[in-house]
Amino acid sequence: MDNSTLKVIADAMLDKKAQDVISLDLRPIGTAISDYFIVCNSDSAPAVVAIADNVEEKMIEKCGRKVIRTQGKENAFWVILDYGEIVVHVFQTPYRSFYRLEDLWADADRTVYEE
Repeated sequence: MDNSTLKVIADAMLDKKAQDVISLDLRPIGTAISDYFIVCNSDSAPAVVAIADNVEEKMIEKCGRKVIRTQGKENAFWVILDYGEIVVHVFQTPYRSFYRLEDLWADADRTVYEE
């Protein structure tokens, strides 16, 4: 896996006006379920679903990869897209603040993505 896959995901998020897009490199931690988390948030359920859908489309189009598992689109508080070594988290803003995923993985190297 190279960083271009993370960039495809980040760009797909930013295309749909995602906020605070970051990736966490979990490889040095050794206990994580994947190599990378990439996280963002948005202020409404429709926006969360639009971001997740765009990530899925761009991953197929640019990387030839389909999502392995997806969870959370039915309520769109927190959508998870599992690509194996990369897990994508798209939150509604209050839920990202509540779950504080980045704090749980505070030891991870983080990359910030901006337009």
